[in-house]
Amino acid sequence: MFKVAIIGNTAWGNSLAALLSDKGARVKLWTRSEAEASELNERTHSYSSTHNIAEALNEAHVVIWAVPSQKLRQNVILTKPYVTESMLLVSAAKGLEADTGKRMSQVMAEELSSASREQICVLSGPNLAKEISQGLPAASVIAAQDIAVAKRARDLLECANFVVSASDDVVGVELGGALKNIVALGAGMVDGLGLGDNAKAAFITWAWTELVSLGIALGAKVDTFYGLAGLGDLIATCAGNLSRNHYVGYELAQGRSLSDIRASMSQVAEGVYTAMAIHQLAREIGVKLPVTDIIYNVLFQGLPTKEVKNAFKGLAENHYQSLVHIPNRFAP
Repeated sequence: MFKVAIIGNTAWGNSLAALLSDKGARVKLWTRSEAEASELNERTHSYSSTHNIAEALNEAHVVIWAVPSQKLRQNVILTKPYVTESMLLVSAAKGLEADTGKRMSQVMAEELSSASREQICVLSGPNLAKEISQGLPAASVIAAQDIAVAKRARDLLECANFVVSASDDVVGVELGGALKNIVALGAGMVDGLGLGDNAKAAFITWAWTELVSLGIALGAKVDTFYGLAGLGDLIATCAGNLSRNHYVGYELAQGRSLSDIRASMSQVAEGVYTAMAIHQLAREIGVKLPVTDIIYNVLFQGLPTKEVKNAFKGLAENHYQSLVHIPNRFAP
């Protein structure tokens, strides 16, 4: 029986804990406080929780960080003394570090030993935690620089109701999971304004096209953005009512302030921080993002959400002229 250490008492962390314990893994979930661990141990019996980080990682074969992206670095630093070179190290966070614009695997590599870096993997896909916790089927992608490492992680994590594919496109898998959250914010705004599904479909298409162009400029493979970690995750996040990012966009369109919305939420809407990081990254590399800029300006520059509607015609007329060329995958 293999042991999995999960760092983070989050909805995703608990869903993964239940999923893997049902597979037969010995799961230990780490929480920030002793009270959290005690409450979880009273409520759940398929896996156990602890506030002791050494206990959580002792004899672990896999370590999964299921924490908000802005908290990943400090949690990796916390676990570093107990990480061994034999452990598979998995980021399940979908975001970019706001201050640096770095992907989660880059953050992990900066804090871990050179030998441990070879074991870093990233997990992403259409993974709404609530559905997975209900036993509904889902699929995901796990990526590592070495495809053999990704396949080993896939074999350990895949379950009957959780299909996992292996990839060596770490950049694409991470960016797909992070960037779709920005689009979900915009989709929520369109829904909140009552503009209809036709407008939302157009908005999502424009936003995703320009973000794919950014991803290619950052070194991702274009095909990844049209797989589970890209398009699949985008559909789940923009179309369903379980997305925190969609909720934030919708509530902004209803007139609530971002600070009020975030204060009322128990979980983090990763797209807010990602929009901040991507705005800076795009400026640095010279990629124009007209749709994403609208979302950024609503979040941080005081732009009224009604301007999403006002900008619609201009986006339709001018959007594609501003994009970085996306290579034709079917060209000889």
